Amino acid sequence: MPCALYLLAMAVFAMGTSEFMLAGLVPDIAADLGVELAGTGLLTSAFAVGMAVGAPIMAVLARNRPVRSSLLVFVAVFLAAHIAGAVTTEFTVLVATRVIAALANAGFLAVALTAATGLVPADRRGRALAVLLSGTTMATIAGVPGGALLGAVFGWRITFWAVALLCVPAAIGVLTGIPARMRDAENRGPGLAAELAVLARPRLMVVMLLGALVNAATFCAFTFLAPLVTERSGLGDLWVPAALVLFGIGSCAGVTVAGRFSDTRPGIVVAVAGPLLCAGWFATAVSADRPAVLLVLVLVQGALSFALGSTLITRVLYEAAAAPAMGGSYATAALNIGAAVGPMVAALALGTRLGSLGPVVSSGVLVAVALLVASCGRAILRGRPSEPAVRVVATTCDG
Repeated sequence: MPCALYLLAMAVFAMGTSEFMLAGLVPDIAADLGVELAGTGLLTSAFAVGMAVGAPIMAVLARNRPVRSSLLVFVAVFLAAHIAGAVTTEFTVLVATRVIAALANAGFLAVALTAATGLVPADRRGRALAVLLSGTTMATIAGVPGGALLGAVFGWRITFWAVALLCVPAAIGVLTGIPARMRDAENRGPGLAAELAVLARPRLMVVMLLGALVNAATFCAFTFLAPLVTERSGLGDLWVPAALVLFGIGSCAGVTVAGRFSDTRPGIVVAVAGPLLCAGWFATAVSADRPAVLLVLVLVQGALSFALGSTLITRVLYEAAAAPAMGGSYATAALNIGAAVGPMVAALALGTRLGSLGPVVSSGVLVAVALLVASCGRAILRGRPSEPAVRVVATTCDG
C-alpha cells in the first residue's frame, strides 16, 4: 500500500477520535453544562448529521480543487471547531461546533476516500479502504480511551484540546504525503450531473441503506456504552476507557480481516457477521450485569460491527465506481446517516423501562432490520453476476 494512504489514516485517526470520543464523556458533559444524559446524545447526532449532509456538499465544493489543498482546509476548520468547543460554556454552542467539525470531517473523508481508491489498482479498493479506516479503529483503541481517561482526570474539555493538537501532525502528513496535482487525473472524469445520477441506481441505494443500518446499530450502543459499563455491570468510571479499548481492538481486527475479503469474497463476511452481530447485541443486553462477559462481548461486537460495516461501505464504493469524485461522499453519507440515527434511537430507548439496556437492544433490532432488507431486496440486488458490487448482497441473501 502507498505511504500516502497511511498518512491519510493518521488524519482520520484525529477525526475518528473526535467522532467517537463522546462515548466516554457524555456523563461529564451533561453534568457540567446542565443537560440531561439523553440530551447529550444530540452531540453525536449533530456530528453525524453534519457528516451525512456535508459529505456530498463538501465533495461538490472540492470537486475542482486539488486534493491536497482541500484536505488541508478541512483539517484547519476541524481544528478551529475543537478549540471553540473546548472553551464554550453553552451547550447550544457546543452543538454548533460539532456540526462545523462534522462538515470539515465529512469533506475530508469524502475526498480522502476518493483519493485512497485512486492510489491503488481497482481490484484493491477494499484493502485501501481498510488502511484508511485503520485510522478510525486506532482512534477507538487509543484515541477514544485516552480521551476518556483525560476527561476522567482533568475534565472533558482537555479532550477537545487534545484533538485540536492531533490535527497538527495530521496536517503535516497531508502536506508531505499527498501529491500537489493529484486532482488532474480526476478532472477528466464524468460531469457532476452524471455522477449524481449514479444515486438513482437501486443496488447502490440498497447497499447504502444496509451500511447505514449497521452503522446506526454501532453508534446506538457505542454512544451510551459508558452508562452500561458503570450502571449495569457495576464497574467504576475508569473501566469505561478499558471497555472502549476492547471495542477498538475488536474493530481493528474486524476491519483488518474484512479488508482481505471485501474485494473478492464479501458475501462470506456479510453472511457470517450479520447474524452473529444481531445475536451479539441481544446477548450483550442479557449479560450486561456480568462484567467479564460484558467486556468479552464488547470486544466481539467491535470486531463484527466494523467487519460488516467496512465491507458494506466498500460495496458502496464499487457500486459508485461511475462517480469517481462523488463516490467517497456517498459512502460517507451512508456511514453517517446511520451514525445520526443510532444515538437518536438510543436516546429514546434510554427513556423506556429498559434504561441503559435500551441502546444495545435497539442495536440488535437495527441489525435485524438490515438483514430483513437484504432478504427482501434479493431480486434487485442480484443484478448481473459480473458486477462485484452486486455479488456481496446476493450472496448475503442466499446465505
